[in-house]
Amino acid sequence: MPNFEDYERMAMLDLSDTERAHLRARFDEIVSGFSVLDAYDTDGVESLVTVLDLQNIMREDIALETISRDELLENAPEQHDGYFRAPSV
Repeated sequence: MPNFEDYERMAMLDLSDTERAHLRARFDEIVSGFSVLDAYDTDGVESLVTVLDLQNIMREDIALETISRDELLENAPEQHDGYFRAPSV
């Protein structure tokens, strides 16, 4: 299991010694809180993604006729070489 320093490095945090000591203490409290779960026998318990009894309902993938690029670009305020032109971000 990763320790506090591993998470600090992964998150690229630049902590002072005071901040590091405070957060390490909180991290240790949180991790030790999960140790309570070790007391429960979970052998044979199936993992859940959700507690809801739902299944994916997917529609058939049916190709439909779409409008042409030229028709689509007719409504574009600006275009360039067959593409929408938008302000740089």
